[in-house]
Amino acid sequence: MHKSAKIALAAVLALIVGGGGAFWYFVLREDSPPPASLSSTGTTVLGAEGTVPATPEGAWTAIAGDKDSFVGYRIEELFAGDTVKKTAVGRTTSYKGTLVIEGNTVVSAEVVADLTQLKSDQTMRDRTIKGRGLQTDQFPEATFKLTEPITLPAVSLNEKITVVAKGELTLHGVTKPIEVPIEARWAGAAIEVAGRAPIVLADFGIEPIRIATVTVDDQGEMDFALKFSK
Repeated sequence: MHKSAKIALAAVLALIVGGGGAFWYFVLREDSPPPASLSSTGTTVLGAEGTVPATPEGAWTAIAGDKDSFVGYRIEELFAGDTVKKTAVGRTTSYKGTLVIEGNTVVSAEVVADLTQLKSDQTMRDRTIKGRGLQTDQFPEATFKLTEPITLPAVSLNEKITVVAKGELTLHGVTKPIEVPIEARWAGAAIEVAGRAPIVLADFGIEPIRIATVTVDDQGEMDFALKFSK
């Protein structure tokens, strides 16, 4: 074979192999983090004086900045003529919130997430949602506000409980009622909360992203893992 032909063939093979590797890396590879949940066991958190509060009563403030505490989304992306699915996950560790417990009742709760800080495993995806889909440049925050008190079961230190939070979610400039199943744990001087809720994009006026190489499903999930302290 002529030398130039060999070089051309090698180039074509490299393109095929490299393209296949890129397709696997960016599309077929499934390494999305698991949905938000609490661990099976908790660790007691001591207060500033090295003590544990006697009850979870009182006002609590969200602790942000921890990589394990976040507000995020999960949604299916479709590739290759809608024959290949991949779960896209984006999360922000920038949020603020409050939680007030009186007796055995959560009387108020509110969480505001900074969606401009959403990060996924793809920079291109993160750039795209600034102007399309969530349009975070135009709608930079999402807010959940409790609208009905939550009556808690008997609460013991580090015991995981399950409740449903009824409230309003403001997303993409639209406010809708929502019910969110939640796992919670009183860990002494901290309260841990995790939950997931389905989100239909059309309910919030969100247009699913559709481009030449990928289309996004018309519904996904909001998930979160939050920590509060006194």
